[in-house]
Amino acid sequence: MVLLEIKGLSKSFGGLMALLNVDFEVNEKEIVGLIGPNGSGKTTLFNTIMGSLKPDHGSILFRSQDITGLKPCQVCQKGIARSFQLTKPFHRMTCLENVMVGRAFGNEAARGLKETKAESEDLLKLVGLAEKKSIPASSLNLIERKRLELARALATHPRLLLLDEMMAGLNPMEMEMAIGLIHQINRSGITLIIVEHVMKALLGLSERVVVLEAGRKIAEGPPQEVVQNQDVIRAYLGKNLYARNP
Repeated sequence: MVLLEIKGLSKSFGGLMALLNVDFEVNEKEIVGLIGPNGSGKTTLFNTIMGSLKPDHGSILFRSQDITGLKPCQVCQKGIARSFQLTKPFHRMTCLENVMVGRAFGNEAARGLKETKAESEDLLKLVGLAEKKSIPASSLNLIERKRLELARALATHPRLLLLDEMMAGLNPMEMEMAIGLIHQINRSGITLIIVEHVMKALLGLSERVVVLEAGRKIAEGPPQEVVQNQDVIRAYLGKNLYARNP
């Protein structure tokens, strides 16, 4: 079942075309990778889906409803959440309070403060921050802030989660834990679109990959096919990741 439909999406900033006639679909419970060189339009696409930017042309359908141009809070309440490449916690609030904000204003309203707190504590445990629930978010390091942002996004009860470079800066052990967590999130029924430059992780996670270059979609398909596409190798990879002799 199709969950998200991107149809002819275009967005420009002055004379710079950030997205041009981008089309693709995301099926329910799927993990889709979104790759491309810096400046290819990946974050612009996320911002447009989430309502932070209004497209010049095209439409965004979520669960067959047109959400094009809705405000970010309205998009969130429809069931879409995201993380940011540059984390944006509420620095003066505790980790628990940060997550409770997501639970209180997300897709499904909690029945009360007690439920909000209990679910938020469970999410902090899920991402490995249970012991830091009472400290301010400003005290966290970068990796911990990424985990907090993930917990806050999950607290909104999304059906679709957009992850923007969650694994940047992680060591190999942290990366394995992050991959396991993403699989766990997906098994819970949440669909994911992942922007990631750590190709080994992204190819291992994604069922399908969409490739952007200069705002245009240049390839789409299973990871093994996409990384052997000559346009993708030229624009982004630089080599065939599956070649025997690198």
